[in-house]
Amino acid sequence: MVEVRAEKPEDIEAARKVSVAAFGRSSEATSVDRLRNIPSTLSLVAVVSDQIVGHLFFSPVTIDNSSLFILGLAPIAVLPDYQRQGIGSLLIQQGLKECDRLGCKAVVVLGSPKYYSRFGFITAKTKGLKCEYTVPDEAFMVLELESGALEGCTGLVKYRSEFNDLE
Repeated sequence: MVEVRAEKPEDIEAARKVSVAAFGRSSEATSVDRLRNIPSTLSLVAVVSDQIVGHLFFSPVTIDNSSLFILGLAPIAVLPDYQRQGIGSLLIQQGLKECDRLGCKAVVVLGSPKYYSRFGFITAKTKGLKCEYTVPDEAFMVLELESGALEGCTGLVKYRSEFNDLE
């Protein structure tokens, strides 16, 4: 049985270990550590038998000339022994519900179109959005949590500077 819940202060070290194990490096975990205390972030953990096995983080992003509340989904990590069991999907589904509850209008993600389209994400370019990083158009995706929220909102999406150290 998997429980998804908000991260607690005592979960931080375990969530960091999940990220390092999942990515094989510490840069994503370090970015999250730097972002944890800024406003409008959301951090969830997946727990199995009192062990944290997954972690999902959302942080604010900006779009040129827009004041919309939009979050970026990054990173998502699941311990290797627990991958391909639906834990990442559960984290994303619960995370998107919580983002909506918090009043977030849309979520962007940089990742596999095949994976993220299952949750309703579409290519951000179709909404007139471009990623600040040089990535394939199909890998930068968006999901409106409020229908029509991005109407007339176009431009460059910028992540927090804490992500600039990622390779």
